[in-house]
Amino acid sequence: MTDLPPHIAPTRYPAPRRDPADLARDLPRAKLRDWMPRRVLVTRSAAPWPLAQRVMDRAAAAGIEVVELSGDRITGLKGGTEAETYRRAKSTLAVVVAPPSQMRPQPIPPSADWRFDLATGCPAHCQYCYLAGSLSGPPVTRLFANLPQILNLLPDKVGQGHVTSDDPARRHEGTTFEASCYTDPLALEPISGALSQTISHFGAWDAAVQLRFTTKYADVAPLLDLDHRGRTRVRFSVNVPAITRRFEGGTAPLNARLAAMGQMAQAGYPVGLTVAPIMPVEGWRDAYDRLFADAARALAPGADLTVELITHRFTPGSRDVLMGWYPATTLEMDPAVRSQKRTKFGSVKFVYPKDLMAEMRAALDASLARHLPRARFLYWT
Repeated sequence: MTDLPPHIAPTRYPAPRRDPADLARDLPRAKLRDWMPRRVLVTRSAAPWPLAQRVMDRAAAAGIEVVELSGDRITGLKGGTEAETYRRAKSTLAVVVAPPSQMRPQPIPPSADWRFDLATGCPAHCQYCYLAGSLSGPPVTRLFANLPQILNLLPDKVGQGHVTSDDPARRHEGTTFEASCYTDPLALEPISGALSQTISHFGAWDAAVQLRFTTKYADVAPLLDLDHRGRTRVRFSVNVPAITRRFEGGTAPLNARLAAMGQMAQAGYPVGLTVAPIMPVEGWRDAYDRLFADAARALAPGADLTVELITHRFTPGSRDVLMGWYPATTLEMDPAVRSQKRTKFGSVKFVYPKDLMAEMRAALDASLARHLPRARFLYWT
């Protein structure tokens, strides 16, 4: 095997035998398999809420174990080993009531003016998971049953943000609200319906507002006929096959995500590409160029498209958690070959060296201009 730069782990997957000449032709013919938990836990405070009742009904219909807890404490997640705890938590959906501190919208630059949460935790198995450094304890997904209370707090923030609200170049987007900071809401849609409820809420909200969320899933059928009024932008988190195949377990195939983006655009939604986390894997220049070419083929001319470019980074804490979750990972997380960057709170994260960052950005900027010249670039980080 040839020597590779320190940031690159050799792929264990062979290169594709051919490039897809027609994206639609290569889509899975069978219905995409939705994520469903093996067990649903419902806290006492959450049980009376309609969303919790909907989850319990759908879970029971699917033959999923439903446990109504006698209190509000989530129990039964710890296993005998870290691996067993991970498996239990990742296969469990806990329906809870968001506490007041979790309900309050928070600034979330550069993504949006404000963040609010439908849930915390994600059922996917991404080996670079950013939540590993943000959420403590077993990685269970907590769905908030009191969604109406959360949505009722948003109007006070209209016109108050600093990402789109007061930016002359982006003011036409209105006040933007990010719903996927700590979860993938489309992953939870089959069992919860919470995303449809939120999109419909924004569609009926007669104000200069926009809902935003990012997803690695592709079953958008429940969203296509909603009365969204163009007030929801769905961004699809995409990457090159060497990354999606190796490091994004439990998510939709890349071509399915791109096709879903095309479907949402045809249904009148503004759409977006969130290319993350960008990594200089073997052949990365050509791979990212093909990614943008495939994205262009998935969209009709004139689609309202934004692009966000996010490079891979990690913290000492997230690295420790991820190495515990995925001890056999080949993901490069070596502080010795990274540069340290201080956050505004004084913590450290490890990013690619400055020269490599500049090289990657120049290459991706050129590919974006070549294949998606009408896309609106939002930020690189």
